Amino acid sequence: MNTMSDGALSPLLPLTIREMIDRRVAEDAEFVYCRFGELALTMGELDRRANCFANGLLALGIKRGDRVAVMLPNHPDYVVAFLAAARIGVCQVPVNINLRGAGLAYVLEHSRLRGMIVDSRFAEQVTPVLKPGMAEFIIGRGGAVGAAFAQAVTFDEVARRGAPTRPPVVTSQDDPLLISYTSGTTGVPKGVLVTDKMLQACGFAATTVADVRPADVLYLWEPIYHIAGCEVLIVALLNRVTLALAERFSVSRFWSEVRGYGATHIHFFGGVLGLLLKEPPAPGDREHGARIAWGGGCPISIWTKFQDRFGVRIRECYGMTEASSFTTVNTEGKIGSVGKPLPYFEVRVVDDNGHELGPGQKGEIWVKEKDPGVIMTGYFGNAEATASALKDGWLRTGDLGYMDDEGFYYFSGRKKESFRRRGENISAWEVERVLNEHPAVAECAVIGVESEFADQDIKAFLRLKPGEHLDALDLVKWCGPRMATFQIPRYVAFIDEFPKTPTERIRKEMLPRATEGCFDLEKSGHRPKRAAP
Repeated sequence: MNTMSDGALSPLLPLTIREMIDRRVAEDAEFVYCRFGELALTMGELDRRANCFANGLLALGIKRGDRVAVMLPNHPDYVVAFLAAARIGVCQVPVNINLRGAGLAYVLEHSRLRGMIVDSRFAEQVTPVLKPGMAEFIIGRGGAVGAAFAQAVTFDEVARRGAPTRPPVVTSQDDPLLISYTSGTTGVPKGVLVTDKMLQACGFAATTVADVRPADVLYLWEPIYHIAGCEVLIVALLNRVTLALAERFSVSRFWSEVRGYGATHIHFFGGVLGLLLKEPPAPGDREHGARIAWGGGCPISIWTKFQDRFGVRIRECYGMTEASSFTTVNTEGKIGSVGKPLPYFEVRVVDDNGHELGPGQKGEIWVKEKDPGVIMTGYFGNAEATASALKDGWLRTGDLGYMDDEGFYYFSGRKKESFRRRGENISAWEVERVLNEHPAVAECAVIGVESEFADQDIKAFLRLKPGEHLDALDLVKWCGPRMATFQIPRYVAFIDEFPKTPTERIRKEMLPRATEGCFDLEKSGHRPKRAAP
């Protein structure tokens, strides 16, 4: 066990991911690590494939510390590439498979790559943005991905070049193994440097919040190129569990895949639980083996409803990639809470001047490490953003929240998703959780738009359930007794589909700020009544 700076014992192991793989193979090489459709990949076979690919990378001239972009869909080959890179200390740059154009070019250029691993299906996205010197080689999965100024080789060719023996490379817990780029909703994307130790912390925390037990089956729909997907790969190295890998999230296939794999755990993020709950009730809603739904962002309004309908327990948490993905975990089941800090973190809530606030007082969440190495050292190639986020040992999350008098924490939205209206501070998250309770609403998003008073008004976007109709004025009247008058949207727009991230978060930066053609409460003649105290 490691020793934390305050004298307490850290639960994190003094092992690298390379050593975790070796340990799992020694314990039970025949145990199934991952299922993908009909394929069952044992720990021993996965180790053999990862060794071949890692040695193949070494044969190409790739070495510990080099950066290699990975643009692959969820597939066992991605698991092989992930563990192979970790085995030899190569720093992966996971790339969202939906990126194209300037957004893709920025990530590839900014990360200063040595090479790329790309599915051939994405060649038409990648090749137009490649520039001389951007990558020395391109490994194409499913076929060659060519570029005039880079060596082209296939995924299978690299694997064939490498021996199945363990690569002769020594790695460290301090090695940066990922540069995980943010979505860039408030500026250019920032590349979070994630170390070997941070990935272990991700896996430990996920194990804790999800109440993982031997022989469990974890349904993994999250993209592996997202930190939420990476961390589950580590869970299966720390525990004797099997991953049930899905290529993508699908509302219509979700429960059938959970049943088919015999999954005991489902993960949620963003609005996933709400999307599942708003599907029509079915006789088989409880006919599955899942006992835990774990993740972040479950609204209080659906917490009990989801548990009662589907027969699973909600296990909520809070965190961000910069602090090993998890900071607090709710293992007690207190509804609405994101729980208490993990043992290797100190958490406080502060006002705009950095003064610590007491129970019930809302402010910005700050996080400090007790066990060195579980908070990022910085953003890759962005000293200014690093200096802004890390000050005096504290990570300034930009998230709002508060603590109750029992030490449980509560998330209240992003600081940058709050706006000021008529002298009142409004959290978009607080408005959205009420709007999502309307029986006709499938999902919604709220943004601030400039008003004539030099502050902001609220614009709400709504996607309705199939077959439903909702008049904007009726919605406003419905809001009256359920929220403060200053929280009621002035503008209402209906939308067929939301632009989303791979983890089903709505991309608000892509929603139009224009108000022409929208319902405008100020022009409707309706004056909402103050909600009863």
